[in-house]
Parts: sequence; C-alpha cells; structure tokens
Amino acid sequence: MIDHRLSEDYQDLRKTVEEFAREQVAPVIGEFYRREEFPYQLAAQMGRMGLFGLPFPEDYGGMGGDYFALCLALEELARVDSSVAITLEAGVSLGAMPIYRFGTEEQKREWLPELCAGTKLAGFGLTEPGGGSDAGATRTTAVLSDEGDEWVINGSKSFITNSGTDITSAVTVTAVTGTSGNRKEISAIIVPSGTPGFTVAPKYSKVGWNASDTHELSFDDCRVPAANLLGERGKGYAQFLRILDEGRIAIAAVSVGLAQGCVDECLRYIRQREAFGHTIGTYQSVQFKMADMEVRAHTARLAYYHAASKLLRGEPFKKDAAIAKLVASNAAMDNARDATQIFGGYGFMNEFPVGRFYRDAKILEIGEGTSEVQRMLIAREIGATG
Repeated sequence: MIDHRLSEDYQDLRKTVEEFAREQVAPVIGEFYRREEFPYQLAAQMGRMGLFGLPFPEDYGGMGGDYFALCLALEELARVDSSVAITLEAGVSLGAMPIYRFGTEEQKREWLPELCAGTKLAGFGLTEPGGGSDAGATRTTAVLSDEGDEWVINGSKSFITNSGTDITSAVTVTAVTGTSGNRKEISAIIVPSGTPGFTVAPKYSKVGWNASDTHELSFDDCRVPAANLLGERGKGYAQFLRILDEGRIAIAAVSVGLAQGCVDECLRYIRQREAFGHTIGTYQSVQFKMADMEVRAHTARLAYYHAASKLLRGEPFKKDAAIAKLVASNAAMDNARDATQIFGGYGFMNEFPVGRFYRDAKILEIGEGTSEVQRMLIAREIGATG
C-alpha cells in the first residue's frame, strides 16, 4: 500500500517551521525586502532552530535528518517569503552540501559545524558571466603554484547567493585545472572569504528575492592551499551536476511554497473584498481560478515528494528532479500571476505579499537550470533525443 502521509517527525518539523514563518518572518520581512537588506536576525533564528543542519549527521553539528526534511522546511518558509527560503536553500544544498558530499574528513570537520549552526554561510560558485546554464563553458582557471602547495585562481562568477554577507565563510568554485584530451578538466576548490585576490562586487539590484544576498565574484591571482581542492581533481563538473540535481528538488519545494502562499493569501482576500455587493469569493470565475491554483500547488508538491523519495532511497532521480523543478516553477509563476489578478490593483502594491510573490516567482524558472534545461534533461532521460 502506498502511504503519502508524513511521519510524526516530519509533521512536527513542518508545523514548527510554519509557525516560525507566520509569527517571526511574516511581520518583518516586508521591510527587509523594501530596504533590500539581508535579514541577519532571521538567519540566526533559523540557525538556532537547526534548520541549516537538517540533512547533516550530528557528528558534524547537524540534526541527523534528511534532504526531504530540508524540503519541508523550505516549502513552509516560501509560503511566506522566498528570500528567507532561498537563503536556507543555498546555505544548505549549495553551500554546505558539496563539502559534505565530496570533502575530506578534515574539510568536513573544519567547515561543516559552523555551516550547520547557521553562524556561517557558504556559496556555490558555478555560473559565469558568459556561461549561464552552460556550466561546461567554465573559463575560471586554477593553476598549481611552482611549489605545488597553492592553487592560483583567476576568473569570475555571477549570481552567487550568500556570497557577500558578513557571515559568509567561503565559496566553493569550479575552475579549469587542466585538460584531458580535448576536454577541460574542471575541479572544485574551496575559497575562504577574505582571501587576497578574491573580490566580492556590490550586491545586484534585483527584480525579486530582494532580502537575499547575491553578488558577482572575481578572482585575480587568488591563492588558496592545494588542500582546498574539494573531491578528486577533474571531477568538479560531475560533482556539481550531482549537487544541482539535488538542488532542483529543493527549488521545487521553494516553488511549491510560493504557489501555496498565493493560495493562502487569496483565500483571505476573497472572503473580505467586496465587489458589486458581494464578496468576490462568491463569483464562480474567482472560485475556478482558486481551484486551478490549488491544483497546481498540489500536483507540484507530489512531484517533489516523489523526487525526494527516490533520492532518499538511493535510486536514480535526475529525471524526477527535473520534472519536479519544471512543474513546480511553472506552478509558482502561474499562481503568482493569478493571485495578482485576483488582488487587482492591490496585487501591484509592494505592501501586499502577492506583489512580492509575483516578483519572486520568475527566478524560480531560471535558477538551478532554466525550464529549457529541465526539458532537455527530461527528453534525454526518456530517450527522446534521437
């Protein structure tokens, strides 16, 4: 028998994060968003709650949970605000997870305890100004010094989340470390914040996610110890593809949270707003729109639950992660558009959450692989590429 009910532990976690989002995040996040300011206090609270350590073993300061637990937390946060949700998502699945998956024991013990506690954040430096979704077009280089004890890094990275906060401890970057035949040898290297030659550009002026931290990074003869190589030399591209596959499930969870948040806000609004002598919830056109919104959120949730279950069972999940990310990001964008329409002029005002949701939704169809990339992956996985 298939049982989709959450275990008691999962239910308790979901409820705890739901209450935190509603009681602590919702009342203050609008002002952080308006000021385009990173919410350090909320990040610290999430750290104390153990959210940054959810999928990591207790030996490294984690909570001993799993990736699905992280996704449940992300969904509940995104029902209220995506900036806070993406701070957690990037801090865990992009910042700490590469070190946990591929790091040496020494690297794990050096970096993970603070990352799991949320007292420090880490970034994931993959995208480059001219590369976009083509990660194989990496131009950043890392060359061993003559003594062989340091990597000398040159290049730049774009759109890197959690890379310039006051508590950012490091960014793991992909770089070309040589060639193998006619192919680039791409490796992953941990670059600590404050390393000479590592420059964090001023924060981007963004359409959405305005309370999250995003920067362009540059490396000019930036030297780090040779021991900062993450995983096997030449395996960085494959490592980061694995991280992106997992991250797509997490982004799907964020997308579902935003889609469900649109439903939540609209349900409150249609019971209060009157037009032509009746609350607008009495009109069938609004009811049908609400039904479609709930269907999208529900379907997308099932998609990411399924992908996460395969990940936890150790089964191949690349196609399922791409499906979940594609379906959920579409649901978020469609629900944000419909919610804004239901709110009318108020939906276009920043003081209302749906206005924030509308601005935040579009990046979900772009980050961690565009919708077009997801379709390419799905087509390849089902053998439809000829």
